[in-house]
Amino acid sequence: MSALTLNVAVNLAGQTLAAGREISAAPLTVAILDSGGHLIALQREDGASLLRPHIAIGKAWGAIALGKGSRLLAQDAQQRPAFIAALNSLGQGSVVPVPGGVLIRDQDGRVLGAIGVSGDVSDVDEQCAVRAVEALGLGADVGMSA
Repeated sequence: MSALTLNVAVNLAGQTLAAGREISAAPLTVAILDSGGHLIALQREDGASLLRPHIAIGKAWGAIALGKGSRLLAQDAQQRPAFIAALNSLGQGSVVPVPGGVLIRDQDGRVLGAIGVSGDVSDVDEQCAVRAVEALGLGADVGMSA
């Protein structure tokens, strides 16, 4: 696979929501972006709050923008807050530096895009994203052990 298709993105979103239901997560929102940071699919469960789509997109966009999972961006935010502030200024406030944004890699390690999940605590969001990506035989790159 050299690019994420709409079909794959929709399947990823469905797998993410199913993973959330399996673990009784709060209502989730999932965003799938291509390698250029463009939105391919967005699904918001009933009951997910108003800003969840923006947060999910921001988690995925940050991962694509810097080439690492948003868990590592959260560490950067703690260690280098001025950098994250500058990054968010450049990105017009689009980066959400908390776990839940995961790079999607093909079998050769190439970045195909990113998935962002929001709705529960960040660790649960990330867990659902990883489960979905791996269920489709793709690589979930959080940048470190999830």
